[in-house]
Amino acid sequence: MRQVRAHPAPAAVDYRVCRPDGCSKAPGDGLVTAESDGLLHIHPDRLADPAHCAWALAHAALHLGFGHLPAATGERTQPDRYDLAARCVVVNRFLLTHPVGRPPDDLPLSYPDGDEDRLAARWRRDGVPAAYERCGTAGGQADQLLVPWSGWGARPDWQLAFATALTRTVSTALDVAGGRRDSMDAEAPAPRPWERALSWFVSSYPLLGGIAAGITLVADAELARAHNIAIAAVDAEAGEIYVNPPRHLDDAEWRFVLAHEMLHAALRHGDRRGTRDPYLFDVACDYVINGWLREMQVGTMPQGVLYDPELAGLSAEEVYDRVAGDLRRARRLATLRGKGAGDVLGAPLGSPGDYVDLDGFYRRGLAQGLDLHQRQERGFLPGGLVEEIRALSHPPMPWDARLARWFDEFVPRPEPVRSYARPARRQASTPDIPRAGRYFPPEEVPRCTFGVVLDTSGSMDRTLLGKALGAIACYAEARDVPAARVVFCDAAPHDAGHLPVTEIAGRVRVHGRGGTVLQPGIDLLRRADDFPPTAPVLIITDGWCDDVLRVRREHAYLIPQGARLPFTARGPIFHVR
Repeated sequence: MRQVRAHPAPAAVDYRVCRPDGCSKAPGDGLVTAESDGLLHIHPDRLADPAHCAWALAHAALHLGFGHLPAATGERTQPDRYDLAARCVVVNRFLLTHPVGRPPDDLPLSYPDGDEDRLAARWRRDGVPAAYERCGTAGGQADQLLVPWSGWGARPDWQLAFATALTRTVSTALDVAGGRRDSMDAEAPAPRPWERALSWFVSSYPLLGGIAAGITLVADAELARAHNIAIAAVDAEAGEIYVNPPRHLDDAEWRFVLAHEMLHAALRHGDRRGTRDPYLFDVACDYVINGWLREMQVGTMPQGVLYDPELAGLSAEEVYDRVAGDLRRARRLATLRGKGAGDVLGAPLGSPGDYVDLDGFYRRGLAQGLDLHQRQERGFLPGGLVEEIRALSHPPMPWDARLARWFDEFVPRPEPVRSYARPARRQASTPDIPRAGRYFPPEEVPRCTFGVVLDTSGSMDRTLLGKALGAIACYAEARDVPAARVVFCDAAPHDAGHLPVTEIAGRVRVHGRGGTVLQPGIDLLRRADDFPPTAPVLIITDGWCDDVLRVRREHAYLIPQGARLPFTARGPIFHVR
């Protein structure tokens, strides 16, 4: 009994023990039988190892905690052998990961997946496997008995008590992992309201539970004062939320604030703003997020936050277009960081550290949280939020795949023809079936080609050159492109003529001549007599060019991830990672 009471999960179930001589409900060749009124009937004179007895008591108590034996009045229908076996399998599977005592040696070491209802339905159709016939604690008898409730007062809810204890255990384990406790048994200091709010998301709100488990709260009054943080701010790159401790909010308001900042980070609002004004885009995102949280009834909206019911259903980009129309009013609006400052920070305020793949962390956390939220039927979510999470679950196509599609469209491969004058090679295996062979016509046909304008200034990254030229060579060879017209550009253009695509990288020489001028290279290709006027051009640069390009033919740009061109491009841009 002491071993069972030491474990928080079975100890949460308030059961009683019956062990008198001659008890008719005690198992004949087992140890324990559980009854739906919370009574565990133990064999009066059977001797067993204390670890085996502790396991049997925990098994019986978990039947109550799992809701297998609910208390109810009136006549009760006993579970059949399939339900009994399925419920015992589920309990034993739980005890493998949360051990209490030691199970008997003749029990299986692994159990099938699925809940009780699915296992019972499968075994009614196919039969109970012999290994799971006697997985209970009553030997060959049923270890679960349903009896009419005859107690006084309200009927106990063992399942709710068990779930509460399990949630508390998980929260304690997370506190230990996060350093807020020294051990599972140690008394931790009373959590502050923002810590209680974060723990609530982990234990009770699956949509943001995964994000909350990986986020770090930084509560530093001096840091908040130095960076003018009125209530809170978030840095998605560092995975940190900065809160202002002197700000007095209740638990419900802190839930709203933390959910607001986590959605900022998870939906990557800092990356989505592009060339828009950072503060105004932050204000637009605040209007959208606060409307969602109010609709979802997550916490309580603090006084003074941005909310306008007329903007419901609009995206952040649409709200930005409206806010940007009245700049004088927009500059007076206040985010959770304060007036005139956005609460989505561009860099961590503390010392830098090592972080996991942020894109994968936020995308995976929101997608799994949405799946749990919907499977557990935790309530409805705004359609706009669900659309954004679904969009995050399908990341943009990689640059090399988009480049391959561009090649397919503008650098077509030569197509063979079919003729019965040339029998197919399969003709010999089936001589009675005529098959047309594939071949390229012997007469001269125009071959496809393309141009490459390559920035070879000293600022060019060799890694970018390697990735871009390697991808170009692969796609050109796959389309049977014999050669490409190459122009190297730094301070002046250098015409390399038509080069085999596999030799372009070997001819590259990076020159250190300052800025890059690319337009003369474009003009050189336009005036070249040996370059077809319909052939496309690929421009590879790091964006540090000194001119505005005007390309009067189909073209595309390959630039490093995060770089920007100093002009508005008319062709597609592939960001090389």
